[in-house]
Amino acid sequence: MTHPSAEVPAAARPGTVPLRAAPAGLPDPNLQPPTIAESGDPFALLRILELVARLGRGQAIRIDDIGAALNSAYLDWTFAPAVVIDALVGLQANWLSDYRNASGIVLADGAQGATVTIEDSSRVDPWIVRQVQRAADACHESLRAFSRRSGTGFDD
Repeated sequence: MTHPSAEVPAAARPGTVPLRAAPAGLPDPNLQPPTIAESGDPFALLRILELVARLGRGQAIRIDDIGAALNSAYLDWTFAPAVVIDALVGLQANWLSDYRNASGIVLADGAQGATVTIEDSSRVDPWIVRQVQRAADACHESLRAFSRRSGTGFDD
């Protein structure tokens, strides 16, 4: 048995249009507009936490430097320090919930601005990997939800 769509001409199938070869010199339309990272966005959170997971341990690191590193790594994104701080506050809250102490993720204001210090212990890496995995799972769920809406971006 043949696939049902094989019997219907392409022009008659919903969502398809007949295309011809691209004219010579036609620019590539696959340009990505810049993305402004927002607090609560799982895709921004994933990028922030993945970088935080690789930061040095036991030393204060400026939030502005983390934002600059993110902006350098993701040229089509922009990460404001406030968004980075929001992600770190959430990370700190998760640490407090899991370990009942404040030593794991320490946020502080210093003479050179806000900083984060991540505990230098063997329990940090497996814990932070789980946090990044949770953010990645939220991204995948967001993509699945988008797909279920037929790519419209709106709840039907």
